[in-house]
Amino acid sequence: MAKWGEGDPRWIVEERPDATNVNNWHWTEKNACAWSTEKLKELLADLRIESDLAKCKVMAVDKCDGEAVVNNRKGKLIFFYEWDIQLKWKGRIKSGDGTVIEGTAHIPNLSEENSISDIDVSVSVTGSSSTADILKDFMRSKGKEVIQGQLEKYIAALKEEFSQGMILPRKGEEGKESKPVVGKSDFNKQQGLVNSSKKDTKSGKVHTTTLSVRQMFQCTAQEFYNALTISEMVHAFTCGPVKMDLKEGGIFELFGGNIHGTFVELEPGKKIVQRWRLKSWPEGHFSTVTLTIDQKDDHTEVSLVQSGVPQSELDVTRTNWERYYWDAIKRKFGFGSFII
Repeated sequence: MAKWGEGDPRWIVEERPDATNVNNWHWTEKNACAWSTEKLKELLADLRIESDLAKCKVMAVDKCDGEAVVNNRKGKLIFFYEWDIQLKWKGRIKSGDGTVIEGTAHIPNLSEENSISDIDVSVSVTGSSSTADILKDFMRSKGKEVIQGQLEKYIAALKEEFSQGMILPRKGEEGKESKPVVGKSDFNKQQGLVNSSKKDTKSGKVHTTTLSVRQMFQCTAQEFYNALTISEMVHAFTCGPVKMDLKEGGIFELFGGNIHGTFVELEPGKKIVQRWRLKSWPEGHFSTVTLTIDQKDDHTEVSLVQSGVPQSELDVTRTNWERYYWDAIKRKFGFGSFII
């Protein structure tokens, strides 16, 4: 038995001035159902989807069934949400005869288990005509993209709104802004890039090394080049927001900004050179990534040489390339692994 004053500090109420949830150890929960329903309706009702081809509008949120809760356990925030949504929409072809087509859009799987790109948006139309078919295809492509963008805004707003006040300050930290840690149920699981960067704190110098990797893909050289340079394709395999200015000196940001840098050299179908860094690396430190793309008779060979990698990050960086680039590209686009 512990002596007086030697008990588990998690239970010492004096550690918090209001004696509430000491060290954020206990499970606390907020119900976000009502807020979520209103937020989803706000983001989706009256949503306009338009291009040079067609003009559509969401007329009503017909169904919004589900739940959303936020939990704090041991100082980590865990977001649970699962929604089944149905929308009514109307639209017309801009160059057509003005015929208005009605339809529905069904979102059955908005949850923390699915990334934005994996959220289904199934579309149906009333009636059968060439105009209806065109608008159905339009909503399946452009409409899905716009709707997914609004759902992404909902997730971001949920996390911002319900992070407030969930992590309580400890004794002596009153008035300071708490920084919650998002638990493993965060919807961007695939963006949890591993990192452990260190530097020589005495000299401030980053000790670096070079990573060399060779990979083979069952695609053409141009197809592989496109997978890393066309925003829509990069978004597809990273399953997250992408910023990309495809030109020498142009910036890029992937995985929620965890990876960012600039393009140094671009040779379509042959070479990509980037000034590249992981967000957790020492401030201002960049590596140089050179991807040489070589098309063979029945496959494409890609050689990666990355100089300037912090020595402590070599294995981690190798793993991140394997998991979040090579494997993800092969799975998403069917480029497959090449067996010698």
